[in-house]
Amino acid sequence: MAKKKKAAPRKKAARPAKRSVPARRPAVRAKASVPAADGALLGSVERFLYRQAELLDGRRWDDFIELFTADGIYWMPASPEQTTGDGVPSIFYEDRNLMTVRMKRLRHPHAWSQMTAWGTSHLIGNVAIETDDRRTGELVVRSRFHVMEFRHDATRHFAGSYVHHLRRTSDGFRIKLQRVDAVNAQGPYEYVLQAWL
Repeated sequence: MAKKKKAAPRKKAARPAKRSVPARRPAVRAKASVPAADGALLGSVERFLYRQAELLDGRRWDDFIELFTADGIYWMPASPEQTTGDGVPSIFYEDRNLMTVRMKRLRHPHAWSQMTAWGTSHLIGNVAIETDDRRTGELVVRSRFHVMEFRHDATRHFAGSYVHHLRRTSDGFRIKLQRVDAVNAQGPYEYVLQAWL
């Protein structure tokens, strides 16, 4: 009688090799002080900045000064490292009273620096709202600018960044502080800045 052959043991199916799962990286959190601005607010801020540029190019300095709060300051530091304009040299550090004095000097019929026809053209871009405090109604807005100035048959260019501290009022936005950092503010020039950038 023939012996039965033993059945060969079944081979276990090979398990797929375990994949190495990369460790999860911690999520990068956005700064809490920089909320995402809604489009309507950003559009309103942009229109305000464009209006300010139009007033400067139109030499409508009364209306330009009116854009500032009663305690508003226009500040152009002598260097980007400056954290205050109080008690240190600045190219401009003017409240509304000093801005009014400058305006009257520019308009004086005997102001020799204004005898030659001159003008400016402002371009504003890269507008971003950094902070929006709904409790106080104040915003901090950063933007970039390029200004072409034509005077004495010569052309000069200035470029840099604005930081506007804006306050909501019943008449729209008003400027509590405008900081102007021109990248070429320390360059050599034949004549000093006469009006605001």
